[in-house]
Amino acid sequence: MQTFTPDQVHLRRIDPAQNMRRFYSLSLQPTLFGGASLIRDWGRIGRRGQTMMETFDTNADAGSALHRLERSKRRRGYRDAAVQRR
Repeated sequence: MQTFTPDQVHLRRIDPAQNMRRFYSLSLQPTLFGGASLIRDWGRIGRRGQTMMETFDTNADAGSALHRLERSKRRRGYRDAAVQRR
């Protein structure tokens, strides 16, 4: 049995000029049958948003899909969700 290391990415895109406040979250979770699921959550910050789950046969396939989506979102202007300062 393989060990599973959860991987999570939390991104935000905030642009006051366009009234844009979005979040995008990616996480990997094991399935009951030895595969892996890629969970994607996205929407406007402060709202519920949407969720999509994709299943993969191997952890490596799910990990490469996560990194591909992360790169795509970063190219579109999403950045790491930082701790809010007061």
